[in-house]
Amino acid sequence: MRASEAWRSLFRIGAGLYWLYFASQKWQGIGWMHGFIDQSAKVNPIPGLHEFLVAVVAPNWWIFALAQAVGETLVGLSLVLGLAHRKAAIIGFLLALNLALTVAFLTTDLGFRWLYYLAVLVNAELVFTDAGPLALGRAGFVPAWLRD
Repeated sequence: MRASEAWRSLFRIGAGLYWLYFASQKWQGIGWMHGFIDQSAKVNPIPGLHEFLVAVVAPNWWIFALAQAVGETLVGLSLVLGLAHRKAAIIGFLLALNLALTVAFLTTDLGFRWLYYLAVLVNAELVFTDAGPLALGRAGFVPAWLRD
């Protein structure tokens, strides 16, 4: 195994652990997210998205918070295991884009916002690369829909 091949696997696994870390913060409950979602709706400067957050997301915060938690968990597990990694990376890209366009505006520190923007780039990179050699998706017994 060459270093570049191993790196693809380590990069994918690292991104999966990133998602599992943030998902784990929600496994004991998502009530704490209510305030963040309400505040994000109030301060979001993007026309159209601001109105959507105020009219749809904030009143239904529980559904959106639960969807984020489930999505982060599934993406994280899929990336760590190397199963359907491209599909997971697309969902991770959308989750990261959601955070970059909403939660990132809760801080005025542009440097801190880049943590959200980098998550978008990391997941985009995973869409266009293979899973690397350390992936269950390479095993012959794995169904085709779980391979990339």
